[in-house]
Amino acid sequence: MNRVMNLKASGTSALLRLVLPLLILNAVLTFGNDWPGIGVVLEPRLSVELLAGAVLLLLWTRWRGAVSLHVLSMLAGLVLSLVLLRYVEVTVPALLGRPVNLYWDGRHGWQVLRMATMDMPVWQLTGSGLLVLAGGALLFVLLRLQIVALSEGFRRCATSRGLVLALIAPVLFWFAQPWVGRDTRSLFAEPVSVAVYRAGTQLRDALAPGRSAALLGPSPVFSGNLNALGGVDVILIFSEAYGAVTFDDAEIAVSLQPSRQLLAQALSDSGRGVVSARVLSPTFGGASWLAHSALLSGIDTRDPGSYEVLLTTDRPTLVSHFAGHGYRTVALMPGLQRPWPEGAYYGFSRYADADAIGYPGPAFGYWRIPDQAALALLHAQELAQPVSGRSPRFVVFPTVSSHAPFRPVPPYVGDWDAVQGVSAYSPEMLDKALAEPVSWSDPLPAYLQSMRYSFEWLSRYMRERAASGSLIIVIGDHQPIAAVSGRGASWEVPVHVFSADAALLARFGRAGFRAGLGEDAALLGSMPDLTRILLSVFNDSSDESSDDRGDYSGGAPSPIQR
Repeated sequence: MNRVMNLKASGTSALLRLVLPLLILNAVLTFGNDWPGIGVVLEPRLSVELLAGAVLLLLWTRWRGAVSLHVLSMLAGLVLSLVLLRYVEVTVPALLGRPVNLYWDGRHGWQVLRMATMDMPVWQLTGSGLLVLAGGALLFVLLRLQIVALSEGFRRCATSRGLVLALIAPVLFWFAQPWVGRDTRSLFAEPVSVAVYRAGTQLRDALAPGRSAALLGPSPVFSGNLNALGGVDVILIFSEAYGAVTFDDAEIAVSLQPSRQLLAQALSDSGRGVVSARVLSPTFGGASWLAHSALLSGIDTRDPGSYEVLLTTDRPTLVSHFAGHGYRTVALMPGLQRPWPEGAYYGFSRYADADAIGYPGPAFGYWRIPDQAALALLHAQELAQPVSGRSPRFVVFPTVSSHAPFRPVPPYVGDWDAVQGVSAYSPEMLDKALAEPVSWSDPLPAYLQSMRYSFEWLSRYMRERAASGSLIIVIGDHQPIAAVSGRGASWEVPVHVFSADAALLARFGRAGFRAGLGEDAALLGSMPDLTRILLSVFNDSSDESSDDRGDYSGGAPSPIQR
C-alpha cells in the first residue's frame, strides 16, 4: 500500500517538475512583437513544435533510456535557432509591414544593418555586438537546462501514456484545423517551421526562373503613340514611402496639411492643375524596386520571383516606349550606391546612380544625396534647355530622403544653383541634421519631417524651376513601414499628375483621376493598371471632346477627411 502511494507521489512530483521547463520553452517559442517597438511580449499560446518535440523526447526516454548530454545540447541549439527565427518572423512584419523574404531580405539585409548602425560610435557598436553574443550564450544555457530537466522528468515520470495523450492531442487538433472549421489562431502560435518553409519556397522560386516564368502575365500593349503629350518632358517621381496613410491617418493628415497647401499654392501660381488617384503598390514598407518595375513594365511584381524573371526578359516598358518615340530616357537613381547590371533591362539612354549624378556636397547619412540636390543636378544637366532645342526627356526619379529610418533630413536650400555645389550645405547644417535622433520604434516624428521636406522641395521646384509645359507625375512607391502606417494598413499609394495642359488633365479625369491633391482620390487598381491608363491617356487615337476640360487647378486643398 505504502509502495503504491510512494509511486503515485513520485509520479506526481515528476509530473510537476515537467511543468516549469515546458512553460519556459513554450514562452520562448510563442512570444509576439511589442508593437511598435522591437521588443517582445509573452502571449498565451501553444507551440505546436514544442508539443511535437516533447512527445518524441518522451517516447525516446521511455523506450531507449536517458538521452546523452551531447544530443540534448544539439536540441538546445535547434531550439535557440527557432527562437531567433521567431524573433525575426514577428519583428520584421511589425516594422516593415510584410513578411520576411529570404531572397530579397537576405540579399539586402546587410545594407539595412549598415544603414541602422552607421552613425553608432565604434565602442557602442562593439559593445552592442558583445551584448548580443552574451545574451545568445545565456539563452542557450537556459534552454539547455530546461531541455535537460525535461528529459530527466520524462525518464522519471510514471504516467507516460497519459502524458503522451495530453501532449499529442493539441498537435492533432492543430493539424485538423482545415476540417474542424474553427479559427485556432488565438490558441496556437504560428510554427516557425511553417514560416521557414514558406520563405524557402519563395527562395526556390526566385532561384528557378523556369518555375517562376508562369507568374508573368501578358504585358500591356505598347503600340500606341504619345501624341497627347505634345512632345513635352515627362518626369516620373517615385516618392519614397509616400503612402495613403498620409491621408487616412488623421494625425498624419493634419500634420501634413500645411505642406499640401504649400504645394497647391505653388501649382496655382505656376499655372498648373493637378489630378490625383490611388493605386495598390506591389510592396509595403520597402523593396521599392518592385513598385518601380511594376509601373514601368505593367507586370504584377507582388511576387519577387516575378521581378527576378522580368529582368531576364526583353519585355517592353514605358522606357522603351518613350525611347521609341524620340525621347531621351534618363534614370536618376541617387539611392543606388553599387553596380546594378540588372538595370540594363530597362535600356535607359542615361543611367545615373549615386556616383554618376555628380553631387559634390557632404553625405547626409547612408543615402548621401539630398533629393533637392539630385533634382537640381538633373534639371541643370537634362532639363534647363528649352525642349524646342533638344529631344524631350522621360525621367524616372526615385527619391531617397524620406527613406526609413527617415533621418537625417537635409535642410531646404533656397538657391537651386548653389545646392549643386560643394558649399551649399554648411557644416552646421550637416551637424544639425546628423544630430537628430533615429528611432525604429517611434519613427513617426522623423517620417513627418521627411515628408515636409519632400513637399517643400517639390513645391519650390514647381514654382521656380520646372518648365511650364512639362508633365510631372508623383507616385508613392509604397506605404511607410508599419511602425508608421500601423497594423493592417492598406497597400494603397497616392498618384498626382501636374500639368498646365487642361486637355491632358481632362484625359486623366476621364480615366478616373479626380481634381485636387487626393483627399477624395479613387482607387484605380494596381500599378500595372496605372501603366495601361498612362498608355491610353498618352495615345491620342480616341475622340476627345475639347470642351470637357473640367477644373483641375491646384487651389487650396479641401479640408482633411477624418
